[in-house]
Order: sequence, then structure tokens, then C-alpha cells
Amino acid sequence: MKLRDAPSARPALWRSLPCPAAELRLDLVLSSGQTFRWWESSPGAWTGVLGGHVWTLRQDRDRLWYTVYGEEEEDGHPAEATKLDGAETDRILRDYFQLDVGLAALYRAWGAADPLFRKVADDFPGVRVLRQDPVECLLSFICTSNNHISRITAMIERLCQAFGRRLCCLDARPFHAFPSLSALAGADAEARLRALGFGYRAKFVSGSARAVAEGLGAEGLHRLRAAPYAEARRVLCALPGVGAKVADCVCLMALDKAEAVPVDTHVWRIARERYGAALGGRSLTPRAHQEIGDFFRGLWGPRAGWAQAVLFCADLRKGQEMAGSRERAGGGRGRDSCVGGPP
Repeated sequence: MKLRDAPSARPALWRSLPCPAAELRLDLVLSSGQTFRWWESSPGAWTGVLGGHVWTLRQDRDRLWYTVYGEEEEDGHPAEATKLDGAETDRILRDYFQLDVGLAALYRAWGAADPLFRKVADDFPGVRVLRQDPVECLLSFICTSNNHISRITAMIERLCQAFGRRLCCLDARPFHAFPSLSALAGADAEARLRALGFGYRAKFVSGSARAVAEGLGAEGLHRLRAAPYAEARRVLCALPGVGAKVADCVCLMALDKAEAVPVDTHVWRIARERYGAALGGRSLTPRAHQEIGDFFRGLWGPRAGWAQAVLFCADLRKGQEMAGSRERAGGGRGRDSCVGGPP
């Protein structure tokens, strides 16, 4: 299996969905800190793990192309795995990218309400919010506080290799499923995570995995999708290492709370510098999170979290370009922008 296979080269292995660039830009969505399981395996092609399977995605002007790899064989026999038919893989991708939400119409509405959004959005079409597995989203975002994307991605990769089930190997690169709650709730999980370089986050990852496993369970976490935003946020904030920012990320990206606006240093700076919103005092307190979220909900409406994702992506890209310029000028190593701030 070669990641370089293009739709035209192996048509029998590929399927596609109608999806214009105005509705989805893979390069913006998969690299902007919403998820940490995808990498650009060849120009324009993104390979990663979704739903316990390995996928490669690419797009042209009006279609999203994809292929799903089977699990590797063990002792000459195919590994046990759920076989996905075309209808199921289509459904998984539509759900993951929330393709039933018309993004172009939302852009127009946000732009009409907000000239600053309209100015930025022209250069960043197709930025939409993913609908992720709640367990994976929760435990991944616990790792984001005071951190940056490349380091978070490497941490999540080590986490999956150490605790997750191996799925397959492509071009000598192994791929693993995200670990189960039970795997990360074990007695030795914190020590193993510390050995993997998680630092103080090791306690929070293993502690939250244990708290969910012994309390709500994975199914209970999924059921928060049907709960009011305030209730879901309250439940999440009771978990180890979960503050307002992480809770809002999980609410927005896994629990169907489109009104959730995750507030970190990026968003705080956007609110203060671009909108002149003197909100929340001098630090990111719970009150600041609430006031800034309310400000943007008032401006953008019930999908304020989606609009915020566009501005966050634009701000992130600007920071990455500035870091790249400094690296080229000074010969030093660049660092991609931080997605963290207080948990």
C-alpha cells in the first residue's frame, strides 16, 4: 500500500463525496489544532486514524476522495477487524466533517454581522469544526495546555504507540488506534506517560481516564451530546486537568455544542486587539472565559464556535508564517503557534 497512490492511479480503491473547497479545506482543518492524528503524507494527501481505521484523504475542486486501509495480517491471517462498506465509510466522513452543515451560508451570515470576519474569511474558506470521538478529544486536549501543535502531535503519537492497538504499517510507518479508557486508567499509566515525556500532564490524562471509566463511562461521555451546553461543560470541568478552555474545546469539537467558544491566549488577544473588547480583566479567569464567549456568541450567533475556528485558524497561520520567516532569517528552528494557555 503506497500513500502516493492518487485517485486516478487506483480508482477501484478510492471513493469520493461531493464537497467543494468552500465547504472544506483539508489543509486548513487538519493542521489547525483541532486534531492531532493526521499528517500530510504527500502533497495534498492527508493520512491519519479515524474510527479505528487508517485513511488517506485528498480533494479536488468539488470532491473529497478517500481510501481506507485494511488492518495488517497476523501470522498469515487477516487481523480481526470490522469490515466497512462504502455506505459506512461515506457516513463516517460525513459525520466527522459535519458535511450536513452548509458552511458557505454560515460564512455569509457571519460576514454580514462582522466586517472583521468578512475580511479574514476570504483567505480562509472551508474551515469547519470536526465532530470527534469524545474520549479521544478529551484526553488529547488535556495535553494542549501551554503546548504547541508539533509537540502535542508527537505526544499523542507516542501515547497511541504505547497504549493503542496497532492497525497497520504504511511506507514503514506504523499506525495505532487511540487507546481505550481502561488502557489509560491502569495503575502504571501515569508512570508510563511520564516516561514518554508528558510531564505534569501524565497525572491529568490518566486521572481523567480513570474518572470517566469509573463514572460516566465512554457511553455517558457520548450522551453529553444531548445535554445542555452548561451541563456538559460543568461535568467536564470536574475532571482532573480540565478547565474552561479544554471543556469548551471538547464541547465544540466532540459534543455538538456549536455555541462553545474555546478561549485561550489567541482568542483573548483577538477579542482585545481586533474587537476592542475590554473583557475579563488582566488574566484568563473563568469570568474572562464566560465574558469573551458571551461577546462572540452575541456577535456571531448560535454557531459562534465555528466562526471562532476560522479566526483561530487565520491567527495560527499568521503565527506560523512569522515563525518560518524568523527561522529563515536567523537560521534557527521555528516553533508553531501555541494552542494552549490555561487548561
